[in-house]
Amino acid sequence: MRGGKPSGERLKTARKRSASSARWLSRQLADPYVKQAKAAGWRSRAAFKLIELDEKFGLIKGARRVVDLGIAPGGWSQVVRKQNPKAAVVGIDLLPTDPIEGVTIFQMDFMADEAPAALTEALDGPPDLVISDMAANTVGHKQTDHLRTMGLVETAAHFAIENLAPGGAFVAKVLAGGTDTDLLALLKQHFASVKHAKPPASRKDSSEWYVIAQGFKG
Repeated sequence: MRGGKPSGERLKTARKRSASSARWLSRQLADPYVKQAKAAGWRSRAAFKLIELDEKFGLIKGARRVVDLGIAPGGWSQVVRKQNPKAAVVGIDLLPTDPIEGVTIFQMDFMADEAPAALTEALDGPPDLVISDMAANTVGHKQTDHLRTMGLVETAAHFAIENLAPGGAFVAKVLAGGTDTDLLALLKQHFASVKHAKPPASRKDSSEWYVIAQGFKG
């Protein structure tokens, strides 16, 4: 294998890894999307999820202003900038994110009271597209993990509803089973179309789905 040891040998060098982290690393090394992402210069395999969602729903081309919630490591904003270089993009994440040309990045908690204003002021106008790949850190308790992640999705949805320009779109990662009933009703009240999708780049054994709300009614 060119450029280093075979993956099996690399795994053997990490004797102190837990069984779960070893499985994750093995899956990463064998994942064709990870390899394609590196070859294409994307920061993460998640870039392909947005590319595939955009191909199906036409999200990016017409957007002049975009908010990327949970931007780190930056793959989704990279896709937006490549597909629509004229779009103004602002992102936020608790984790540090390396600079991306044409993207304003805030390292702060999206749940903080001052976060929404910081995002909208940086855009100098209402966004046409709000994208969220946020998920709460898991604690290993399925119901708790679900509630924490859906809390982020609900906050992201309220941000979109309060700030989107008419006709805008909202995309967010949800978990298996899709959007909770109350949130789904809220989205249907404010958007002309609300659908769920699992892009091919999302691993089959993953519980993640995406909700795509388009045609914001204002």
